Amino acid sequence: MLKLEIQGRVTVVRLNRPERRNAMGLEMVRQLAATLAALSADDAVGAVVLAGAEPGFCAGSDLKELAGLDSRKMSLHEAEAAAVCRRLLEFPKPLVVAVEGFAIGGGFIFAAAADIVVSARQARWHLPEVALGWLPPWGLHVLVRRVGWTRARLLTWGADPIDGAEAHRLGLADLVTDAGEAEKCALRVARRLAALPPDAVAATKFFFNHMAPHGDVRALDESATAIFESNCHSDAARATFDRLTASGRNLQ
Repeated sequence: MLKLEIQGRVTVVRLNRPERRNAMGLEMVRQLAATLAALSADDAVGAVVLAGAEPGFCAGSDLKELAGLDSRKMSLHEAEAAAVCRRLLEFPKPLVVAVEGFAIGGGFIFAAAADIVVSARQARWHLPEVALGWLPPWGLHVLVRRVGWTRARLLTWGADPIDGAEAHRLGLADLVTDAGEAEKCALRVARRLAALPPDAVAATKFFFNHMAPHGDVRALDESATAIFESNCHSDAARATFDRLTASGRNLQ
């Protein structure tokens, strides 16, 4: 479900589940956690690029997998994804994400958690959770870090998707490219960062992610996940999961 490509001191970690639009099932989440831990300890790795196999970056949590669980197990499932999102923030090396095609739901949040976000102008960014019946269960602090509380709330309501150009204007994406060029750009940036003194790079990342006043991200995630679990009992959420089970596909 993950594919690693070593390019000098840069490792590309590719979400490789195209038949599910790279949706994050529990197995992929656990593989990503283990991979990040291994890359963190590998002195040969100077930077990481996170990308997705075609057709896009990531469609978020695997709703078909979630639909087979009760609300408590859904909550535990999403808590593991939340921990991986925090691991992206805690990862001691530069992390650059390349968004082509789409970044939806949890994929949107995972992308926003990177140190540098490169997006194709035409890429579709969307948080559909509220329309499906629940609060995004983790990572909203990542969105707040990038765009502030007011814009984060508007994006979370998710009335309309935005494209990569708008993501760049809002501060979600740091760099924008033509379609098909995001990963190439991300690699160029990652190579430059990998060439910098690693201790200084790690110290800079630590300062901005931990010493700056962003609040207790674990507490924020746990609060959001608890609300999500409650939302999963609502008529709207149950209707979403019933449609998903009946159709056999991921609604996102």
